Amino acid sequence: MIAALFVETDGVYFGLPDVDPWDLPRDAREYDGPYPVVAHPPCKRWGKYWFGSPSKPHAFKMGTDGGCFASALTAVRNWGGVLEHPAYSHAWEYFGLARPPREGGWIRADTFGGWTCHVEQGHYGHLANKPTWLYACGVLLPKLRWGKGEQRLHPVAVERHGYAKARRVGMLAMVGGKDKDRIRNQTPVEFRDVLIKIAEGNELKL
Repeated sequence: MIAALFVETDGVYFGLPDVDPWDLPRDAREYDGPYPVVAHPPCKRWGKYWFGSPSKPHAFKMGTDGGCFASALTAVRNWGGVLEHPAYSHAWEYFGLARPPREGGWIRADTFGGWTCHVEQGHYGHLANKPTWLYACGVLLPKLRWGKGEQRLHPVAVERHGYAKARRVGMLAMVGGKDKDRIRNQTPVEFRDVLIKIAEGNELKL
């Protein structure tokens, strides 16, 4: 059994045997074991625009996530497992975690026995490359699909705007409607399975 913390209600972690999902209504900050965890703490206040909209640059303080990242980090350290956040998350520096190399590979993250790495979810089925940082503790450390993924250009963007702008705006810029944020934030099933296997301590077959 593993606990999946800070996950989307009725998302990819729901309905799985041996997975105990903790979504927003359940409040994953209250998790106190005993199972190893896969943690997806919210990233909005730790990312590039942690301060809010560029038009209102002082709307928020960095890291004001209600203690979600801190509790996820504590859960991984206490019970073992893996935490996922967008690459270049300010949470790494804030909590004293080492910055992983972009080319991949696990490195020591801290003095608590944690390890960290850089991996792209595009290798595991995401529409975009979606660079991601992982923090793992108390588990076997598998070799993942390291390195930068191939460049992905939306054909409609290339046709309308040309190569340079299509490259700049990325694949997700051409995804319209209310589902854009959901698609951007969603964990691909294959990557979910990788994280679950890390938490369970199972060997990965690449």
